[in-house]
Amino acid sequence: MSPKSCLGCARSFLFLFNLFCFALGILLLAFGLWVLFDRQSFAATLGSPVSGLRIWTYVLAAGGAAMMVLGFLGGLGALRGVRALLLLYFGVLLLLFAAQITLGVVVYTQRVRLGSAVATYVQELIWGYPMGGPLGAPQETWDAVQQQLRCCGWNGPQDWNHTGGDNVGDNGGHNVGGIACSCLPPPNITHGAPPVLPHGRCPTAAPTDTFSRGCAGGVQVWLAENLVTVVGASVGIGLMELVLLLVSMFLVRNLDPDYEKLLRGL
Repeated sequence: MSPKSCLGCARSFLFLFNLFCFALGILLLAFGLWVLFDRQSFAATLGSPVSGLRIWTYVLAAGGAAMMVLGFLGGLGALRGVRALLLLYFGVLLLLFAAQITLGVVVYTQRVRLGSAVATYVQELIWGYPMGGPLGAPQETWDAVQQQLRCCGWNGPQDWNHTGGDNVGDNGGHNVGGIACSCLPPPNITHGAPPVLPHGRCPTAAPTDTFSRGCAGGVQVWLAENLVTVVGASVGIGLMELVLLLVSMFLVRNLDPDYEKLLRGL
């Protein structure tokens, strides 16, 4: 294959791939904004708790915006043969690739410390879980985690046996506590009604009625069941980024100022 054909194929590949990424980014951003501003109706449609959608909303919106920026830089740079845009595209993609590798190394080497930090955060969250009244976003998210993973507490239901300083009542200065209602299996849904995520504490819940597994074990089980998918997706994304880095650098190094004139003369 001649150098001219190689350049044409590289430009076409980079342009089409980034055009697809740009279009996908628009869809993800629009979908994320829709869920952000209309979570109630969307949750009712899917039959999912509103709090469980909050994190995914921000992830979709941020991911869509990032894909739009990368798609614009790479697509326009490949289409017009602009070295500056291709170099910027290469730099952003390289930073993203390096950040992913760094994050993976940090998570693996600091997994014990990170696990301890998460356990401490969850214990403080449980300690300050209110007996009644409206819940904050962290408490609602934790309720969603317990329902999705079918777990209770971090180590187990015994984590809910303690009450914090905010849980003050009339029983000698402290309330009777009670386990979180999200530790209970959801009731049977009839007539096609969407499930409602339980909130608050259920003081009368029997220990035998709650999820017996702690969420630390639930996370480990989920990772074990989805390890191949997570690793495969990570490796696939990394390889695709490497290919895009190589193609963009190939174009930067081989495009000359007369290339556009050469193509128009064909």
